[in-house]
Amino acid sequence: MPSDQNAVPRPSEPSGSFPRRAFTTAVGATAAGVAVGAAAGPASAAPAAGQERSAPHEAVAEKPFRAARGKHSRRPNILYILGDDLGWADLSSYGAPHIRTPNLDRLGRQGVRFTDAYSGSATCSPTRFSLYTGRYPGRTAGGLAEPIADRSVGLEPTHPTLASLLRGTGYATALIGKWHCGYLPDYSPTKSGWDEFFGNFGGALEYYSKLGLGGEYDLYEGDAEYKDLRYYTRILTERASEYVRRDHDKPWLLNLNFTTPHWPWIADGDTEESAEVVRQIKAGNRAALFHNDGGSVEKYRQMVEDLDRSVGKVLDALKKSGQEEDTLVFFASDNGGERFSYQWPLSGSKSSLQEGGIRVPALLRWPARIDPGQVSDVPVFSPDWTATLLEIAGARPAPAYPLDGTSLGGYLLRGERVAERDLFWRVRGERAVRRGDWKYYRGKGGADQLFNLREDQREQANRAAEKPALLAELRASWERTDAELLPYPS
Repeated sequence: MPSDQNAVPRPSEPSGSFPRRAFTTAVGATAAGVAVGAAAGPASAAPAAGQERSAPHEAVAEKPFRAARGKHSRRPNILYILGDDLGWADLSSYGAPHIRTPNLDRLGRQGVRFTDAYSGSATCSPTRFSLYTGRYPGRTAGGLAEPIADRSVGLEPTHPTLASLLRGTGYATALIGKWHCGYLPDYSPTKSGWDEFFGNFGGALEYYSKLGLGGEYDLYEGDAEYKDLRYYTRILTERASEYVRRDHDKPWLLNLNFTTPHWPWIADGDTEESAEVVRQIKAGNRAALFHNDGGSVEKYRQMVEDLDRSVGKVLDALKKSGQEEDTLVFFASDNGGERFSYQWPLSGSKSSLQEGGIRVPALLRWPARIDPGQVSDVPVFSPDWTATLLEIAGARPAPAYPLDGTSLGGYLLRGERVAERDLFWRVRGERAVRRGDWKYYRGKGGADQLFNLREDQREQANRAAEKPALLAELRASWERTDAELLPYPS
């Protein structure tokens, strides 16, 4: 049975049998050609005789389907919400002892809470590349920047995206909040499949002045500057609430990308701290937004709890609009936590391929199709959600741009087992692969390490000497995938 939603997740929690509502004819027919796993990247090579590999997760289709009510046969609206630099345990439902997140906790209780969900990379923009394209960041030049910090690269408008593929099937598409996949004039959400864009182009901005890392003003509606000097999280919450309340005549995708709780550590009402950061920016201190002289655990708590309230307001607007049943809501972070994040018991943080840098909270709710109160420990990562949403919406990936993610539609909606596969990560100086319970990791020190995450999610007990064959197999898997990707610029 599913684990208790209120318990702090640990690797020993089993994946429960998911009692699910099945696709109805309308959704199933449009998605029939997109089989679960069909969008996956290259399969891992089978182990040689006698080599170790982890046991697969048990099949979950133990209970009969519960047929969905006919009025919910339409394709869902999709509300995909990202927090920014929010750590795995920064929500109270994931174990934070000092942060209260009742709205996000409730979202998890109303659907599925994932204990072993990962970002596509360890920093902001490459993860967004992996989500928008469904592919490893290293397949595109823009994805090699970790993260994008100048105007030389971005997400090429010719590359298919989640938004462009859904728009091709009749979805309305919008992105509100942080883009961080390239700058004007060459790169923009409106050039990559989103009908509407309201937000910031860069990786960070000061919450009141909207000044970015280069000292430039960075709040736009479409491709034009938009002046609003109120607290940024409030503005995004208002915009997103307005979007979901509209009288839509077609299904919609809304990517809602908060910058909270990314630095600078400025909570709503901190106008004096804001003014000091702005003073430093205008004085030529380009490092002012990093806020190395500011912030605290208490300030971070305020920002995370503000994010929770903001998500709650958007979800309340969705409910009042009458679209709650037919809207798939997904919430996650773009990577692991930063300086003031609560990461226990994980090691590492943002920018690292240790668990603390890439394992993130992830919550999914779709009342018309997915039963509440479920906890899953199946390992998943950002490109999987691209493949999943495309399948659910009846969209096909472009043949010339095969996905690296695996659709979880069959697992979530039809009770099918998720086939064992390798999750791959690469950043400069680090590498990692997860297969089942096992993780291969090489950090900047250059030593290959092997961890059993079910027994040791803190990554302290290196099992490399004990299981050399498994280590070699996972290292070879990483090297095969790496050979397919673009090399980092020297």
